[in-house]
Amino acid sequence: MIRVLLSGIALWLIQFQVYAQPAAVPAKKPVPVIFDTDMGPDYDDVGALALLHAFADSGQCRILATIASNRPPHVAAVLDVLNTYFNRPDIPIAVVKGKAMQIGAVQKWDSLLVANYQHDLTTNEKADDAVTLYRKILASQPDQSVTIVTVGFLTNMSNLLNSSPDEYSSLNGVALVKQKVKLLVSMAARFDGEFGKFKEFNVKMDASASKNAFDNWPTEIIFSGFEIGYKIFTGLPIAKSAIKGSPVKDVFAWSIPMDPQDKNGRMSWDETAALVAVKGYSNYFTIVPGRMVCHEDGSNDWDPKGKGHYYLVQKMPIPQITEELNRLIMHQPRK
Repeated sequence: MIRVLLSGIALWLIQFQVYAQPAAVPAKKPVPVIFDTDMGPDYDDVGALALLHAFADSGQCRILATIASNRPPHVAAVLDVLNTYFNRPDIPIAVVKGKAMQIGAVQKWDSLLVANYQHDLTTNEKADDAVTLYRKILASQPDQSVTIVTVGFLTNMSNLLNSSPDEYSSLNGVALVKQKVKLLVSMAARFDGEFGKFKEFNVKMDASASKNAFDNWPTEIIFSGFEIGYKIFTGLPIAKSAIKGSPVKDVFAWSIPMDPQDKNGRMSWDETAALVAVKGYSNYFTIVPGRMVCHEDGSNDWDPKGKGHYYLVQKMPIPQITEELNRLIMHQPRK
């Protein structure tokens, strides 16, 4: 009798456990990302875009657009080469059409890609205007859903904030960003004790745009500062790999030998921003809250009492994060 009673209780417990279990947790939705890049002056932009395509292939993000914040002759074509290589030739591409930095690839790797890889967008003039494409895409997305990752000059961010209502939205730039953007992740500035002294490249090259963008951006910003990517060297594994017909490999294999400081790989400023934009920061970094203060000369300070901004601090050991970034950079297009 006792055994029967216990058996009944056990059966009840099993049934209760089955019905009491929570429903399966649905997979996270892909992060909708706009990639804003000064593709050219450095080649870590190529690594960063390779990461985003790897994440897109695994369903972790959707690349809404690739937009240039500078205007060297081949920038639109290079973006098209990379998107086409990763089997996404229809990703919208735009270039800043007003006042813009003209600086391109010192190592001429952009000419190498344009000469050797398939692309349809041959000139910057045929690309969309950056602000127009931003407004078109943002207006079509759900509220507070879009992550923008900037790994170059803040020219487009400033122009977007200054934009007026148009055919795509009755909101001005600030209001449109506030309604549609969830987060801005920016490779910019420096936060390791050089406050007010160091002028980080992305900030100083268009300092007035940087100041306008960081002073007036209406959503949260996470900064991957100069000191983060400076310690992480990537690209050597793909450069030495047996992979053939890869524009990503060609850029790293072509460029790394040209600079002695790149003997262990290129510093990974832009890749860290792309990583955080899709995967979040918590596995790799801690964050410090406050407010980035941008000066007119392109230097920056930090207000610990401010709100809405965060900068990254290394948490994951550098060899481990280096290995993960290299693995993603070596990702091959999904068939």
